[in-house]
Formats: sequence, C-alpha cells, structure tokens
Amino acid sequence: MKATEHEHFKHVYWINLDDGTRKLATVNLTPGIQVYGEKLVRIEEKEYRLWDPYRSKLAAAIFKNIKKIPVGPGKRVLYLGAASGTTSSHVSDIIGPNGCVYCVEVSSRPLRDLLLVCKRRLNMVPILANARQPCNYCMLVGDTDVIYQDIAQPDQTDILLKNVKVFLQEGGYTVLALKARSIDVTKEPREIFRNEVEKLEKEMEVIDAKILDPYEKDHAMLVLKK
Repeated sequence: MKATEHEHFKHVYWINLDDGTRKLATVNLTPGIQVYGEKLVRIEEKEYRLWDPYRSKLAAAIFKNIKKIPVGPGKRVLYLGAASGTTSSHVSDIIGPNGCVYCVEVSSRPLRDLLLVCKRRLNMVPILANARQPCNYCMLVGDTDVIYQDIAQPDQTDILLKNVKVFLQEGGYTVLALKARSIDVTKEPREIFRNEVEKLEKEMEVIDAKILDPYEKDHAMLVLKK
C-alpha cells in the first residue's frame, strides 16, 4: 500500500491498495477509533481512514474534481447539518488539532451519535440547534473561515445565507450540498440548481459547482466565496 497527498487539497490523501484500487482518505486524528465503520489502514507510522464517496458528499465532490475545498489545516468551520458525524469527522482530520469544527444538528437522535464522536475529537464542538436561527448559537461560534452545509430543507439556500451574514468572515468560503428533491419534487434537478445558483450569486461569488451523480442522486455541491 502507498499513500500520496492529494494533488490540490492538504491533509487529503490517495491510498493505493494492494489490489490495485485507489481510495480517498484522511489521517485519523484518533488512531484506532472508527466513526462509521470505515476501514483503517496503517502506512509508515500513520493511520488513515478510508473516505467513501457514497457515504460523504464532500468526498463525492473531490472524486468529481471540484476545483476548491476550502477546508484546510487550522481552519474554523461551521458545519450545518452534521448528523451523526460521518463527514464532519473527516473535516476534523483535515483541520487538525489547531482548527475547530462547530457541528450544528437539530435532531436529537443523530446528535447522540455525534456526541460520542465529539467526545473523542477535541476539535469538534456539538451544538443542538436549528440552523434557521443562528442567533441561538452565535455566542458559541464566532467568526468562521468556512461554512459547510448539508441540510435537506426547501429553504436550504436561505438557511445558508442567514448563517453567512452572522458568521462568515469577509473572504471566507461556503460549501453547500444542494438537494434538488428537498427543494421542489416537481422540477428537474438541473433547473432547481440553476435557480438556486442565481439566488446565491446575488450575495456571493460562485467558485465551482459539481453534480454529484453517481455518488449522490439529484445532488450538487457548490463552493462560494464571500
């Protein structure tokens, strides 16, 4: 097996397995501990967590050759819709011990799993809150470098923009997982994506956008800059 750093993204790696396949991975911040049953591999004194694009939209976007992933070492990330911590734990690996990921989740059931993840990862902060009401957690978060959002709601774009106004510093980035069927089941996904991009362009600069098929059906990933 061999590990090589991704051509464009720091702390993201390609793992060439002995069977000839190539997998995405991050260095495990908590060696020996899995988050969602992912495979752990050890290469030259480092333990890597394989990152499945069918389980994580951020991994899917990387596989789809998105131009920029603004999540990097030392960054302060506000993660809206953290669920049980699958993708946010990989974000935790990438930002490292000098960064912080604030994990906002509205549902108490996935939050229970998220609490266990955050207990072991000191750069993750769990927050039980509704992302539509950023004022309820503004005292916990402060200014951020990146906002990552993965929320399946009709008003998901509006939710993002509310949080951008409160938390994102000038020049900061957002990573938005758009779910077409959550916005309008009567329209074609690409039409919905165009409409949402037009709305976002009034407030931010669109850096890149990728359709996530075949990893996630009717999803797109957008990277925007404030």
